[in-house]
Amino acid sequence: MPARAQLETVGDRPVLRLERRLRHSPERVWPMVSDPAELKHWFPAAMSGEFEPGATIEFTFEGATESSEGQVLTFDPPRVFEFSWNSDVLRIELTPDGDGCLLEFTHTFNRGESAIARLAAGRTAAGWDTCLDTLGARLDGREPTPPDGWHERMSSYTEEFGVDEGEVLNGGTLIRFRHDLVWKPLADVWSLLPGPGDGEVTESVEPEVLEYTWLHNGKPAGRVRWELLLDPLDGVRASFTQTVPEELSALLPELLAARHEQLAALFARTFGVEPEPWPADRVEAVTKHYSLLAKE
Repeated sequence: MPARAQLETVGDRPVLRLERRLRHSPERVWPMVSDPAELKHWFPAAMSGEFEPGATIEFTFEGATESSEGQVLTFDPPRVFEFSWNSDVLRIELTPDGDGCLLEFTHTFNRGESAIARLAAGRTAAGWDTCLDTLGARLDGREPTPPDGWHERMSSYTEEFGVDEGEVLNGGTLIRFRHDLVWKPLADVWSLLPGPGDGEVTESVEPEVLEYTWLHNGKPAGRVRWELLLDPLDGVRASFTQTVPEELSALLPELLAARHEQLAALFARTFGVEPEPWPADRVEAVTKHYSLLAKE
């Protein structure tokens, strides 16, 4: 099994790192990672242009009417191909390793706010895994395995990287979650949002904003707010906030764990997956995690 992707921070930017040990020399692999005619078999977008330092590259998705651009940053056969795609930077490096080579693939997210770009790391890691598996199969002369189970793949990385975790803000009076929802249509996500229960709806702007009161012991205690956003570069994400009065601060770990499960369930349902409720031991572990966070 290939090694899992790793998420790091370099400077203030998130960086994904993936490795593949290939049974082929750098010279054999190089055309597969630097020739547009070969790249089209595993890279997610068609690439065109002169592959030399400083040259412009055009990226086009199948069926798309518009394209995006990048630039060749390093082209050093058969070792390094580094290029930008919009503002992100991708680097493919081949190093001899016995009879084969080590392929190191890095994706630096340079677009927008670092914390927002980081949210997409889970789905991006799952996507690059599939791309590199397809490359490996082509090198070996095998038919690639069609990708499936996208929810499981993405949510696994999302949890592993911790990009699904909530925050405590405003001195403990506000909790916030921001969760990547890939490119799901806003209207589809809107239909899956949890309702207010017995709370009163205070704002509703379909399919973008839903705000309502939440109750504690049958009385209004604060407000819950859902915002669905479509970012042209980062896709769709949900922003969830809940105000918590100071006198209920002891409930923060419990509330954070409950909302964490709720956001995870929402993500699953956007893939048509109906999740099982978290078992008691997981609820306990997540609540304990948030109890430490709330004390910081």
